[in-house]
Amino acid sequence: MRIGEYLRSIDYPGRIIVAGFADDGEPVIIYAITGRSRNSRNRVLRIEDGSLFTQPFDASLVEDPSLIIYRATATVGDSFICSNGSHTETIAACLNEGEGLSDALAMMTYEPDAPSYTPRISAVIRSDGYQLAIVRREDGEVLRLLYRYEAERGIGHVIHTYRGDGDPLPSFSSLPVRLDLSGETEAEEAWEGLSPEYRVALYLRKGKTERIINRLEVADGEA
Repeated sequence: MRIGEYLRSIDYPGRIIVAGFADDGEPVIIYAITGRSRNSRNRVLRIEDGSLFTQPFDASLVEDPSLIIYRATATVGDSFICSNGSHTETIAACLNEGEGLSDALAMMTYEPDAPSYTPRISAVIRSDGYQLAIVRREDGEVLRLLYRYEAERGIGHVIHTYRGDGDPLPSFSSLPVRLDLSGETEAEEAWEGLSPEYRVALYLRKGKTERIINRLEVADGEA
């Protein structure tokens, strides 16, 4: 399944991470944000000093920055990290100490935004493979799940925070979904798969090439 096709099947995925490899063996990471509230939708993605950050589009409208403003990517040695929150820093600190994503997971819990308790999702990708992780709430307990994949050209996996819309929002609870990344994987393909009502921003990195699409900076009719 292609990323655009998959995203069109989910009415509200929340935050999304795709990790995998293109046909030429280059690592691919996609990070996308969808949002329902004004606070969540008042965001853009920016690259600064080699990392991806979420930033407010209009600082005067920010209600609570604690869970929406963070560094979304980091590089430690030959590992590239992507996450949906402040745990980017936790993962980077562990990797800098010679530890792994599993060690970082042991220090993490879900977000304190009751009643949704948004999961914390993350990816770490290297030239030989990648890992995807989710920390979510189940039956009042913290559930920490880690998935490891070897590099396979033209193949990736996607994970996201919610499995759809709802009140409270239902956490993503399946295995990461296998995706077809063969051919040209473009930012526009993923962007068009996101609901126009909820899409906020999208980042795609293939090898060293990066692309960002921000809803608040896109003219009508453009990707």
